[in-house]
Amino acid sequence: MTTTLTPVLSRTWGAERSWTLDTYRQHGGYDALRTALATDPADLVSMVKDSGLRGRGGAGFPTGLKWSFLPQPDGGPRYLVVNADESEPGTCKDTPLMMASPHLLLEGVIITSFAIGCHHAFIYLRGEELHVYRRLLRAVEEAHEAGYLGKDVLGSGYDLEVTVHAGAGAYICGEETALLDSLEGRRGQPRLKPPFPAVAGLYARPTVVNNVESIASVPSIVADGADWFKAMGTEKSAGYGLFSLSGHVARPGQYEAPLGITLRELLEMAGGMRNGRRLKFWTPGGSSTPLFTDAHLDVPLDYESVGAAGSMLGTRALQLFDETTCVVRAIARWAEFYAHESCGKCTPCREGTYWLKQVLARLEHGHGTREDLDTLLDVCDNILGRSFCALGDAATSTITSGIQLFRDEFEAHIDGGACPFDPAASALFEYTPRSRRTPALTGATAGTAGA
Repeated sequence: MTTTLTPVLSRTWGAERSWTLDTYRQHGGYDALRTALATDPADLVSMVKDSGLRGRGGAGFPTGLKWSFLPQPDGGPRYLVVNADESEPGTCKDTPLMMASPHLLLEGVIITSFAIGCHHAFIYLRGEELHVYRRLLRAVEEAHEAGYLGKDVLGSGYDLEVTVHAGAGAYICGEETALLDSLEGRRGQPRLKPPFPAVAGLYARPTVVNNVESIASVPSIVADGADWFKAMGTEKSAGYGLFSLSGHVARPGQYEAPLGITLRELLEMAGGMRNGRRLKFWTPGGSSTPLFTDAHLDVPLDYESVGAAGSMLGTRALQLFDETTCVVRAIARWAEFYAHESCGKCTPCREGTYWLKQVLARLEHGHGTREDLDTLLDVCDNILGRSFCALGDAATSTITSGIQLFRDEFEAHIDGGACPFDPAASALFEYTPRSRRTPALTGATAGTAGA
């Protein structure tokens, strides 16, 4: 494995005004689109399938295979939806890509749409990211003016419109069917599957849902070929990807490298841990993946190797924590996030994430018992595989792995009656047993008090 970075997606990020159409075209932008429009759509699907490109949104499902699941054309519309609802703690690769090179994403959208027979594509973005929203809208305007969108794209006879849609800031809308419901104007909640989006997706029509990075990888495959793409990465995890290093690292940021690189190699490029401290624990794929420690520095960061080591590659959001960090506190913060973002549709997730948050808060501040650890594991077991979508599963990952790897630290909170890393913070937290809590106001009393 080489430690050389592979700037493909990030190739133009350092160029002056990299987000403009002029700069993008100066670096070969939209050349791949011309090649694609002169290629049979079925051949484009086969090319992406042969490249080994896997979904870069976390699940790692083969992209070309997903495209091929669409049924035969029946004369009705079919859609491409780009999932840009990047919301998970630590995950921060799609936003800089769209900010620095929105036309790379658009070129991928046009090629993909042409390959699957789509004439209206959607980019679903987090509503809070107003700066990205404006940049994408401007990129769509530029593409229209240059003839890359609209009627008769580049004289090919192919028509395509692209809609950039801003969501309302719900993590659950990162789940593809909840995203589709939100896009249709409904409350964002996961759908029962089957039918899958490839059969009945947006507006009950065949739909492909792909991550931003997946779609942005398509132009380079069309331009340079499937064999070029497969030459990077590993046999089963081909290509390159953005690795987001954040936390206690000297130079945090986006590092684009072949899949299969190790954290040790990435850390060397990033200047090591901040202040020369020791790495204590880290997430290989965001807060929804089981924790790793410094014992996993040499695990190749590809789907199979990370899975064999007990975690998931996910979105390659590498959050690094040094020896000064309380693992119980970090896990408790993640649990608060998942409890807040649960859509409430299914009981295991709705009730389970709430109680995980409560028990972890009690443990963090030194008011827990050893039985609470068993309770946490039992609640996680009742959520895992039993919730409607993957949010419930994600909420359990850091908890079960954290107790497995750092049980002694959990027990130190219990035995010491405080957080060993910050006893003062524990003293500020007043825990009142349920039996001594003030009963909640009744509706009538609450109304009187409010008056």
